[in-house]
Amino acid sequence: MGGAMLAGWLAGGHAPDAFTVIDPWLAAAPEGVHLLAEAPAGAAAGDVVLLGFKPHQLADAAPAIAPLIGAGTLVLSILAGVDLATLRQTFPAAGAIVRVMPNLAAAIGKSPIALFGDATGTARATTAALMAPLGQAEWLEHEADMDLVTALAGSGPAFVYRFIDALAGGAAALGLPRDQADRLALAMVEGAAQLAAASPHSPAELARRVASPGGVTQIGLDVLDADGRLARLIEDTLRGARDRSAAMTAEAQSRLNG
Repeated sequence: MGGAMLAGWLAGGHAPDAFTVIDPWLAAAPEGVHLLAEAPAGAAAGDVVLLGFKPHQLADAAPAIAPLIGAGTLVLSILAGVDLATLRQTFPAAGAIVRVMPNLAAAIGKSPIALFGDATGTARATTAALMAPLGQAEWLEHEADMDLVTALAGSGPAFVYRFIDALAGGAAALGLPRDQADRLALAMVEGAAQLAAASPHSPAELARRVASPGGVTQIGLDVLDADGRLARLIEDTLRGARDRSAAMTAEAQSRLNG
């Protein structure tokens, strides 16, 4: 995920030499980006530090990261399940800490991004400026909503991919060659998403406008809407993903707090 964000920043015009990646296992970084296997001894605190490793590695990584974080440092964390209180306890010297929940579309500037933290003033403005090249950022009022946003915006692409696959699979089952069905389903979803993003109308209204009473589209919508089956399926999908995210958050906090 950190790599996707870096790709988005570079594509958005940020200078490569403004970034330093610290990763003992990464073989290469984009041209111009500084790559280090470990933080150098005596390094000064950074303006912005992004935490982009596995959540369970926080306790082991913290001692090496702490010297890079000072009163003027904005810490951005994409560590799923690690709450603000734990981050603040781990890095008490940080000027501001913001939890960030993007998805891989950050690489092309199309990610939904949930934000929650204690940033105010300049730190909040800096966060917003950094998120702008990556997609649509939304500040959350309650940290507990991170679990639901993880299900919606983080896991959501997988659900959309499954739906695209199901559309193509259904067309193939009814007689269309599978490779052709795959191409048509993907092109349809891409176009529909772009149209929805550019339209002043809600997706519900757009669906209504596509359909004509008694027409082809309306019959299909009637099948999807019968007995609220689609709405229940999606709600159950998000509930399951949200609840798993909440459980992982509790597990992560338990590990970090001993």
